Amino acid sequence: MFQKYPHHGLHRTFCLAVSGLLAAGNLWAQSAPLTLQQAFESAWSRQPEAESLAVRRDAAEARRQGADSWTAEPPALEVSAKTDQLNKNQGSREYVAGITLPLWLPGERSRTGALADAESKATASRALAAQLRIAAAIREAWWTWQRARLESALAQARLHSTQQLAGDVARRVKAGDLARSDQHQADGATASAEVGLAEAKAALAVATQHVRALIGTMPGEPAVLAVAGEVLPELLPKVPADFAAMDAAHPAVIELLDRADVARRGAELAAVQTRANPELTLATTRDRGVFGDPYQQTVTLGIRFPFGSESRHRAKAGLARAEAIEAESQARLERERLIADLDAARVRVDSARDQLAAAEKRTRLGQESRGFFEKSFRLGETDLPTRLRIELEASEAERQATRARIDFAAAISALRQAMGLLPEQGNTP
Repeated sequence: MFQKYPHHGLHRTFCLAVSGLLAAGNLWAQSAPLTLQQAFESAWSRQPEAESLAVRRDAAEARRQGADSWTAEPPALEVSAKTDQLNKNQGSREYVAGITLPLWLPGERSRTGALADAESKATASRALAAQLRIAAAIREAWWTWQRARLESALAQARLHSTQQLAGDVARRVKAGDLARSDQHQADGATASAEVGLAEAKAALAVATQHVRALIGTMPGEPAVLAVAGEVLPELLPKVPADFAAMDAAHPAVIELLDRADVARRGAELAAVQTRANPELTLATTRDRGVFGDPYQQTVTLGIRFPFGSESRHRAKAGLARAEAIEAESQARLERERLIADLDAARVRVDSARDQLAAAEKRTRLGQESRGFFEKSFRLGETDLPTRLRIELEASEAERQATRARIDFAAAISALRQAMGLLPEQGNTP
């Protein structure tokens, strides 16, 4: 089944960001090889969305609190004084102190609260969708690096094998058992292996730097990326029969649907904000006419109703509705794309599994044939060209099996990516 991502997943995403920051600090101190999950957490901790997540969460909470307040805006205090001291100076004095309360328009408070809730959910889904995009980049770079790393190791092993064979041929040429032309063939095979090793090392350097660019580097960093550990694929997920469940589970779709909901709530709010907020004023006045008159105390209660202007708010409401339509259309297209990607990823996993089984069978046969012909060559029953051909076929079989293992692991990652699942390391049965 699809992994469920609740709309209120902001706390989970924030915790993942914090754990990513801790992983970035401890990543380089580990002696064990780097894992895909650790690489993802480190890459995510460096993203702008992760760094701004706490601030966005606080802003969402502030919007919710603002919608829960009793007034549309904070109250305003008004204090004034009037005197004739600068002209007649007959002792006229007037002091006014009052407070102004902006009032909600009909339906404005409830719709503001609905908009705040929608924005809070959109903040969480936006972070989850950003995580999935980072996961796609790190998965592609990770398996490219793994493929380059293992092919470099195979190229090194092939060079070692051809060097041993060339040494054996040199001894037999010196003993007169083989011709010098055989020595040239063996040396040519060694040179070819050296070229292959140089190419593999160059590809490994490029792939390594790509991974480093995503996960970051630290001062005094040990060569953890150079550690040759076992390649562990991600956990193979169970693909549901009903692809429609993706609407409620896939972060990419949820992000667009939440964005459309924010736009709809904004349009509903704009529909009632056709004028400025009315204001309720409560003031007290203390005044006297001339010197010697006693001060009089009065209380003023007033309300201010601004006139509406539909044309000023029509643009805001129309823009919000347009954003809602656009987000809903994008969600529909994204849903169709994801369903197609999921179907293709499922087929890719099945195909990669079959290729891996065939490649491992070929490797086993190639290794057995290598052993047979290596023994017969030493006994002088097999010529050098046949021995070189068998060696090349065995090396190519090992290379094909290695690529098939990486391709199978990459296919599992692609399937998890299509299902909206984040990297999770583990053994695949």
